[in-house]
Amino acid sequence: MSVDTQPRAAVPAQSNHQKPLEQRELRRRERRFRHRDKWWGYALIAPAGLGLAVFYLWPVVQTLYYSFTEWGAFGGTTWIGAANYRTLVGDPEFWQSLGNTAVYTGLVLLGIPVSMVIAVLLNLKGLRGTGIYRTLYFLPVVTMPAAVAVVWRWLYNGDAGILNHALSTIGIDGTHWVSDPGTIRFAVALVGVWMTVGYNMILLLAGLQSIPGDYYEAAALDGAGRVRQFLSVTLPLLSPTLFFTTVLSVIQSLQVFDLVYLMLGANTQNALQNPAYGEGQTVVMLFFQKAFFDNQRGYGAAIVCVLFVLIMALTAVQFRLQKKWVHYA
Repeated sequence: MSVDTQPRAAVPAQSNHQKPLEQRELRRRERRFRHRDKWWGYALIAPAGLGLAVFYLWPVVQTLYYSFTEWGAFGGTTWIGAANYRTLVGDPEFWQSLGNTAVYTGLVLLGIPVSMVIAVLLNLKGLRGTGIYRTLYFLPVVTMPAAVAVVWRWLYNGDAGILNHALSTIGIDGTHWVSDPGTIRFAVALVGVWMTVGYNMILLLAGLQSIPGDYYEAAALDGAGRVRQFLSVTLPLLSPTLFFTTVLSVIQSLQVFDLVYLMLGANTQNALQNPAYGEGQTVVMLFFQKAFFDNQRGYGAAIVCVLFVLIMALTAVQFRLQKKWVHYA
């Protein structure tokens, strides 16, 4: 057995002065790479950011500016300060349209419990044909509001509508639903609920399926029935989804335009002859009339600015109140 007796080359010991140099070089490279990655990130989001600025942020700023101006008959603007907002406060037509929008929003919110009941039923184990039911309930969501309005105007027709024909078979005389000031709000809100129930149902169904089954097993072991499980387990754990659907429904309902506009008569000049126009007009419809038919675009800009502030305020209130009833697992 031979032993290597050749002397090995001595490895030069790394001086203490070289270690800080290497560490500084590593930190410098890390900062350079991080700086380069940051600019790559800016470059990737630049197209979306540019589109957001051009098509969303700039129109908001421009509309806010126009709300303090008056438009001439042949174009051009004149700065008039807060005159449009002072006129808006004393405009009874604005307050009526705001009340109509509030009633429509409240009635559409009643569709959320309906969506929750449907979602709970479709979430039952062993139920056949759930895919077909989900598709049928979701079809109104992907249908164009113009087509929906045309079909429902035909259903609501006071002379040859299917609804009045069905009521006549049981001895009830129907009315002209979209021309009667007493029924226009409820008729339009019913269509709004019909259009949104499928979307809310899908969201709530997803929320139900995300609840772990262990909670229900534990509640069943404690003797809780289906009603108690729903109240003590399902509702608290579903509250985040309910909060989300409520916020979306309020925002969408306050901005409703096309559905009501088409059901009342499609053309504003013809719709003004509808006896129920005043009770059915929404805030966005008032803006459309003032800005594009009466050529009061500065006043119309003031209307949508007030609506924007109202939506922001209601959303902030909803987020504030969620702390009292929304439970996050």
